[in-house]
Amino acid sequence: MLSDILNLPLTNPVLIFSVILFVILLAPIILHRFKIPELIGLILAGALLGPNGLYIMARDSSIELFGTVGLLYIMFIAGLEIDMADLKKNSGKTTVFGLYTFLIPMILGIVTGIYILGFSWPTSILLASMYASHTLITYPIVSKYGITKSRVVSIAIGGTVITCILALLVLAVVVGMSNGEIDSGFWIKLGISGALFVFIVTMIFPIFGRWFFKRYHDSVGQYIFVLALVFLASFLAEAAGLEAIIGAFLAGLALNRLIPNTSALLNRIDFVGNAIFIPFFLIGVGMLVDFRAFTAGWHAVLVAVVMTVVATVAKFLAAWLTEKSFKLTRDEGYLLFGLSNAQAAATLAAVLIGYEVIVGTTPTGEPIRLLNEDVLNGTIIMILFTCTIASFATQKGAQNIALAEMTEDSIGDNADEEERILIALSRSETVKELIDLGMAIKSRRNKAQMVGVSIVKSDNTDPTAEKACRRLLDTAVKVAAATDHRIEPVLRYDLNIVNGIRNVAKEHRITDIVIGLRTQKDISDTFLGKLTEEVLSKCATTTLAYRPMQPMSTIKRYMLIIPEGAEKEVGFPYWLVSIWNIGKNIGTKMVFHGHRNVLQILKEVHAKHTINAEFREFTNWDNFAEVGREIKEDDGLIIVMSRPDYPSYSRHMAYVPTYLNKYFNTINCILIYPLQLGMEEDMSTFRSISMVNYLDGIDGLGKVIRQLFKKNK
Repeated sequence: MLSDILNLPLTNPVLIFSVILFVILLAPIILHRFKIPELIGLILAGALLGPNGLYIMARDSSIELFGTVGLLYIMFIAGLEIDMADLKKNSGKTTVFGLYTFLIPMILGIVTGIYILGFSWPTSILLASMYASHTLITYPIVSKYGITKSRVVSIAIGGTVITCILALLVLAVVVGMSNGEIDSGFWIKLGISGALFVFIVTMIFPIFGRWFFKRYHDSVGQYIFVLALVFLASFLAEAAGLEAIIGAFLAGLALNRLIPNTSALLNRIDFVGNAIFIPFFLIGVGMLVDFRAFTAGWHAVLVAVVMTVVATVAKFLAAWLTEKSFKLTRDEGYLLFGLSNAQAAATLAAVLIGYEVIVGTTPTGEPIRLLNEDVLNGTIIMILFTCTIASFATQKGAQNIALAEMTEDSIGDNADEEERILIALSRSETVKELIDLGMAIKSRRNKAQMVGVSIVKSDNTDPTAEKACRRLLDTAVKVAAATDHRIEPVLRYDLNIVNGIRNVAKEHRITDIVIGLRTQKDISDTFLGKLTEEVLSKCATTTLAYRPMQPMSTIKRYMLIIPEGAEKEVGFPYWLVSIWNIGKNIGTKMVFHGHRNVLQILKEVHAKHTINAEFREFTNWDNFAEVGREIKEDDGLIIVMSRPDYPSYSRHMAYVPTYLNKYFNTINCILIYPLQLGMEEDMSTFRSISMVNYLDGIDGLGKVIRQLFKKNK
């Protein structure tokens, strides 16, 4: 029985799965000693395990299935993690690079195919389209170094979509012409089906997703729901005559706004993909590698060498021209080349389709294929070499860019400026939402210290009070852990809750406090609540009072009301960074309403640090209700407040809770109380004194903002 199980190739599914898991675990560890990228290690492992190596296992339907899932996963994550604001900002660069990386391989491929390899025009054109397409195989390397939001990554991903669509269109046309299927009906069908596919994925998917996430909060259910949409989009792409990878990428863009960077769901998606599906795909690619192709004759070797050289040179020229055209850095050029050079999925699909097309027969009756066996073998060799070159180039570029950003971030660092966020916990139903806000306001690079505090009154004789507080803290720890963050739980005994929060803030040198608002809809209830009002009156640090009515990820846009003179407050740059972080981390559109002076500052910040934003002048608080009439379902409201006797205070602020309770009792609301000095407790000790002292005039304000945003990249 055992001997049957161990016969090669392995057929026992449990043993096959076990072997592959050990390969996924050990291959990167072993090859890391030789400074070989993990990706190459998995491809080489696949070549060793596969039918062209030791033949330990066959490339059967299960390997193909997992490999397909892995490829779609790569494209989906690429669309999901792309910064939409940066994508729009760099749309021109993306288009230019996409055309470069399509046209240059097409030109070189056609010329070399006809004049060096002696192929026909249709074969040369199809061969050139294979060079033009590429697969984001090296994207996991970028993700590993934490630079997925970099502008060059956005350019590379956008360019990938452009060149793959054009290359696959060339494939469809050439194959159709070879089969005699190209007519006016072909183009009409392709146009209608493509437009319908794009409409369903980009318009219907977000509506359906927002509806689902608002009503169902089960983590497993949300993950399955997302996967279902990804594969549905991939199927719809194929049904429309496009490639499945286009559907997966478009699904990522469609769900981009609903799955924030700080969410537990994104953490789960990344984890499962990087642990299982993507390694399976890389191993499957390795199983295609056949080194015996080099022994198939001189012409086969010539085809393999020409294909590899042309594909690499063409992609290098496209990256180099893009680098020079837009004055990118050398490392950005390396990264652009690395991301665009790897040939795999689309290339393999094209060669297999072309191999099956029979254009005639020889005098002896042998079929004449559109792409012959030499091209098929050459493609396998090209995949191996381009993936290897791309891996080293991507790793070099990503490593240097990440190192440069870390070095830049460290310049002028002050330990006093590190974010330390306090989450005041009082009700179990709001724990997740408050932590979500805490993670949304922190900078991406900063593993900001988060403290969860639950207060037990010293005179409370209820034995269940402590247990209830501990349950709150345990829930908070689990919620944060699901997003790969740590929250320090603090159970505090104090005379009253406000003193407890204030004392914990002092002890932990807290920079930001997140506290919940009342959620009752009864107009007679106090909107802020006694606890919140007391915290605001006694704690001068930046405080965000939050009333969550639906998940932050489902908010389409936040309407921000900023009072006149807000830029004169010492805490202005700090809450500004928090708002910008929400825009970056959640992707929600921010509609700023304020005086022209503060809007000018915001526009200057926006020019260098792009988020999805809109700016509108607002000077009359009597028109507050008019702003409210602009608010639609799935909108949220953020109001920057102040305390009496401070520069930005307005008498109308006293009526804000009433307005919110009366007119906006069904939407998400955040009240921001900036850092303000001179109160009962001088909270300047919680921020760098040197930074606070800078805030003397507009020039000093600019210095502080630049320093904070430099740390916040």
